[in-house]
Amino acid sequence: MSVLVLSEHDVRELLDMESCVEAMEEVLSALARGELFQPLRSVARPPGANGLIGLMPAHRSGERAAWSLKEIVVIPSNPTRGLDAHQGAVLLHDGETGQLVALLNASPVTEIRTAAVSGVATRALARKDASRVAILGAGVQGRSHVQAMRAVLDDPEIRIWARNPDASAALAAEVGAVASPSPDAALLGAEVVCTTTSAAEPIVELRWLAEGAHVNAVGSSIPTTRELDTATVAAASFFVDRRESTLNEAGDYLLPAAEGAVGPEHIKAELGEVLIGAHPGRQDESELTVFKSLGIAVEDLAAAELVVGRARERGVGAEVDF
Repeated sequence: MSVLVLSEHDVRELLDMESCVEAMEEVLSALARGELFQPLRSVARPPGANGLIGLMPAHRSGERAAWSLKEIVVIPSNPTRGLDAHQGAVLLHDGETGQLVALLNASPVTEIRTAAVSGVATRALARKDASRVAILGAGVQGRSHVQAMRAVLDDPEIRIWARNPDASAALAAEVGAVASPSPDAALLGAEVVCTTTSAAEPIVELRWLAEGAHVNAVGSSIPTTRELDTATVAAASFFVDRRESTLNEAGDYLLPAAEGAVGPEHIKAELGEVLIGAHPGRQDESELTVFKSLGIAVEDLAAAELVVGRARERGVGAEVDF
């Protein structure tokens, strides 16, 4: 038995944003149809550690049966070292025998598929005339969200803000965007907003958002941190990647809920339910929509399958006896 090992370089070579957007739309639709098993992730935070480890399993039954597991260590201080905060691997297993088929570097998988899902949400929920994008955050996800927004919108104007002005200026110069001096300046008139920061307290206030804006809230993925203020969450038509995950993990929902501003009924639908027509999504041009993205394991399964299929076709990666 051999295992295909794919490095960070291999994954980046094989996983383009446009194809990943389509793969994410397909897998989230399949999830909404009940074709995949998607449990809550398991997270461990050892006392005294400067990060956490998460285990994210998924399974598809039927003719295309498969198992996957992403193990990811999140070290918030890694960007100061020039490293992605997310480090780990995606393991892909045969759906019939359970044998390990492939091992992929998880950093580019997480980076690309997360932004691709925001692309899917933007295509499904934003105004059709959206042309101005504000991206808050200039790290790994800030960069990948530039790519995702350009994949789903027609030549959008992109503004970038980050707490470190040098970082926002550098990313803006790299990708041909505009650096904004403040979050409210970035949000002015923006029909699409992507929050990709590590902020613990809100960086988006309802009064700064344009009428009919769509927000992809991405950066906060634990119960104690948030990027959106309570007023934004309460005023929005609120969509999620997975209800169960949101009710257990999303500070952007849980903190307003603790204040009594929202409850479970505030969640309009999962994104996959919009994609398959079970929910209409945006219903008028003035509606504020929010997509709360936590990142779920079926996305890693779909991205890994896409990458491994291309690797087999192109002879990329290393086969290792196992």
